[in-house]
Amino acid sequence: MSNVKPSSRFSGAAPSNWPGERLGFPEEGRGSVARPGRRIIALLLDWAVCFVIYAAFFFGDAWAATIIFVVEQIVLIAFTGSGFGHLLLGLRVVKVDGTFAGWWRPIIRTGLLILTIPALIWDSDQRGLHDVFAGTVLVRK
Repeated sequence: MSNVKPSSRFSGAAPSNWPGERLGFPEEGRGSVARPGRRIIALLLDWAVCFVIYAAFFFGDAWAATIIFVVEQIVLIAFTGSGFGHLLLGLRVVKVDGTFAGWWRPIIRTGLLILTIPALIWDSDQRGLHDVFAGTVLVRK
């Protein structure tokens, strides 16, 4: 017979008081985990810009808008830490230790982001699976 209580046997990490607490990010202000509203608006802005470029130069090509989005995300995040929408809303992508994301993490993050489903599954720190697998966090500047 086991001495382990059934409730503790299946419990995960202790719940945090705010998104990013367990990762060492502040509750509010600069460096805090970006909340869903800003994240969604940033994504919509990115898609809007990509669609304008698509409509102006590539209309009719089925994959062009997605390719434009992928290139925009990878290049801008790798070089500036932010996609276009992130820049406008004061957000940036960083590694879980708060440092620059580098060049390969944006590739993994964007690849999973365009699959949609990983971005819709979030952990308690409000990181989609695309961020979890890339080892990144979207934070406020």
